[in-house]
Amino acid sequence: MSVERVGVSFEPKLLSKFDTLIKKKGYSNRSEAIRDLIRKEILDSEIKEEEGEVIGTLTIIYDHEIGNITNALLHLQHHHHEEITFTTHIHIDEQTCLEIVVIRGLLSRVKNFSEHITAIKGVKHGQLAIIKTHP
Repeated sequence: MSVERVGVSFEPKLLSKFDTLIKKKGYSNRSEAIRDLIRKEILDSEIKEEEGEVIGTLTIIYDHEIGNITNALLHLQHHHHEEITFTTHIHIDEQTCLEIVVIRGLLSRVKNFSEHITAIKGVKHGQLAIIKTHP
């Protein structure tokens, strides 16, 4: 594999923070850290701009005692049964639950599912993490 060298200029304070970050993350050099950042940005941009198949996780934290949240969550999951690969449910305390849904399908359907789930009354936090299935 061939590589091309490019120059990047940093303000000293920014470079110092970057060096601290890459050391914490275990990178052996700046070049690999910068390449990973660029790869991530390219993938994120492609995911936002292109329709296609994605796979990822939706993690939600919710209060199971608010309204009819359990039934609402189950109803939406059944409606999207073709995209859902796996779910797991964890009881954090007497009221709070954490649920992780592994979801795969067209970007528009995955986003639609995520938006509807996180909009349910009682969902305190929701985060969708997706990648393209064929980068």
